[in-house]
Amino acid sequence: MLPACISPELQYAISCEVRNGLFCEGQKTLSPWLFYDEEGSALFERITELPEYYPTRTERALFERHGAAIIATAAGKQRLSVLELGAGTATKTGILLEDVVRRQGSVRYIPVDVSASALDEARISLERRLPGVHVHPMVRNYVLDPLDRPMVDGRLLALYIGSSVGNFSPEEARAILRNLASILRPGDALLLGTDMIKDEETLLAAYNDAAGVTAEFNRNVLRRLNREMGADFDLAAFRHIATWNPHESRIEMHLQALRRQAIHFPSLGTIECEAGETLHTENSYKFTTQSLRDLFADTGFRAEKQWRDDRNWFSVTLARLLPD
Repeated sequence: MLPACISPELQYAISCEVRNGLFCEGQKTLSPWLFYDEEGSALFERITELPEYYPTRTERALFERHGAAIIATAAGKQRLSVLELGAGTATKTGILLEDVVRRQGSVRYIPVDVSASALDEARISLERRLPGVHVHPMVRNYVLDPLDRPMVDGRLLALYIGSSVGNFSPEEARAILRNLASILRPGDALLLGTDMIKDEETLLAAYNDAAGVTAEFNRNVLRRLNREMGADFDLAAFRHIATWNPHESRIEMHLQALRRQAIHFPSLGTIECEAGETLHTENSYKFTTQSLRDLFADTGFRAEKQWRDDRNWFSVTLARLLPD
């Protein structure tokens, strides 16, 4: 299979991830940003609608209940613009944007994502449904690339919702928030959505749904490497595994080889997987009150106000930069 026609920059970024994660000693890994090609983004949208996947509907309910208060707290007496990391199709974000439009008539919205197709869908949907929302998409890998401050009037509210911060190691999460802090100014705010620790049965069900959508989402990363790197993964030879690691406070997703196999990458060479060996594709860290407090302190933010659901399953926190 010939590699798909993608930009040289993206080809290089994927090649680096594969080289560093698969052509290595010990545990083979793939970065979670690789999930989000067009098909992966669509599969994730399906995941958010599954009965087992509580994070999306719980966070959505918080926005529906407290959206006006969130926006009023973020804006104060100034005009507000909104930037979002990992926006995807911005389905939940529309709730908050509607509150901004209701408050000030219109809003400049800058969604940042690696998936151009998801951003196109977000722009078309939001501008059709909310005429006061002016969407300025930014196709960018916010994990690897530096951020630029958009041209805005008044305050900027940065959204990092959906507990996306939990997909990264504590060190990576802190680097992302520090990178974000570097483009914020006094008075700007961060709205961070985080999934909290809860019973293991609920956590595991959310990442191993009965319909198998998460399994397909996980295996799609191999399909992407076949298409864009010319690899020859046999998707049927890997099974999806989700486990809870209590020592690291995280769900782990793996792809386990069902038989011994060799996978060839035309530009990089060949890797071998033993039967039972896994490719570690994603972590989803869960937070406590203390670990969330530490995350803000270590990245230069101070929590100003927090909203949680009645079961304390999910937290939405508005934070601002600490003074120099």
